[in-house]
Order: sequence, then structure tokens, then C-alpha cells
Amino acid sequence: MRYVNGFLALMMAVFAAVQYNDPDALFWVAIYLVAAAWAAIGAIRPLAFRHRLVRGALMVTLGGALAFVVAFWPQDAFWWRQEVWWESEAAREGMGLMITAAVIVIVTISAYRSGRRGSAEL
Repeated sequence: MRYVNGFLALMMAVFAAVQYNDPDALFWVAIYLVAAAWAAIGAIRPLAFRHRLVRGALMVTLGGALAFVVAFWPQDAFWWRQEVWWESEAAREGMGLMITAAVIVIVTISAYRSGRRGSAEL
């Protein structure tokens, strides 16, 4: 899972970098970098997830990511089609949050697997 998390961290960092010309860039950069940071922890220091505080913070982040997905769910019909998201900023933002939530879910699964390997609570 370290390689998967490393790839996801890099991908989310690139997502953050391409927000430079967005009117609300700081909002999106922050969201993407939070996901990148969690994935980087999963890649570089997966044993950190054995700490109760770290796991709790990850669960809060997961809850927030899922809440953002619900709040920003695209209202456009057929939002997944290229001709729609190419024109609709709301559809692109919704899909970006879906990807972000998926990354956090993958990191959470990775954290759970990392926690099961060792029984000691740190």
C-alpha cells in the first residue's frame, strides 16, 4: 500500500498545483493538499496510523470529505459525461471532491491494515 499511497500523494499534489488560476484556488488547494498529506503519511510513515490521535484525525478528515461530496454533488444531468463537465465548473468541483474522498477512503483502508499488523497501541 505504500506505493499506492505514494502515487495518490503525488496525484493530489498535482491536483493542488493546477488550481493556480482558479478564483477559489486556496479552498481547493487546501482540500487537495490535506488528501495529499494523508496519503504521504501512508506512504512514508504508515506506522503513524497506530496512534489513536492520528487515526481519530483521519476519521474526522474522512467524515469531512464525505460531507463535502454530499454538499458539492453535481446537480447537472449526466455530470459524468465529458461534454457536461467540460462546461460545468460545479460538475468538475464535485468530481474533484469525489476523487479526494476516494483517496481518503484508500488511505483509511491502508491505515486499518497497518494497524492490524501490530497489536501495540502507541
